Amino acid sequence: MFADWPTLVNEFNNRLVGPLHLRMYMQPAMATILGIRDGVRDAEQNQPAYFWAIFTNPEQRGQLFKSGLRAVAKVLVLAVILDSAYQFVAEHWFHLWEAVLVGLTLAFVPYLLIRGPTNRIARWWSSRHHAQQSEYGAPR
Repeated sequence: MFADWPTLVNEFNNRLVGPLHLRMYMQPAMATILGIRDGVRDAEQNQPAYFWAIFTNPEQRGQLFKSGLRAVAKVLVLAVILDSAYQFVAEHWFHLWEAVLVGLTLAFVPYLLIRGPTNRIARWWSSRHHAQQSEYGAPR
């Protein structure tokens, strides 16, 4: 089912310079943008940091995970489709689990890693902004 780890790492590295290599940079960038958008939205709604909440709120874990997948579903599907195209062009073969693994790595991992810190930065920024407004009065 899966190749050994050195082979997977080598194949992943081949994707960085092979056909369709630009997707290896664009898809994490898109997932990062979506993570920033959702992190700011979480801060506005006073939600906990996303990745932390997945581990600490077992009653909301499923709902949080589904909302994250929904948010990056298009990028994730595009990542799997493009990796499938890469496999047909470069390897003349298709391995579904490789495509899914690459898709998750390119789309969902960056989203997970950026959404929570963005939430915390946005909360800090908002509290700092409100503190300045109360100190100097409302802007005119």
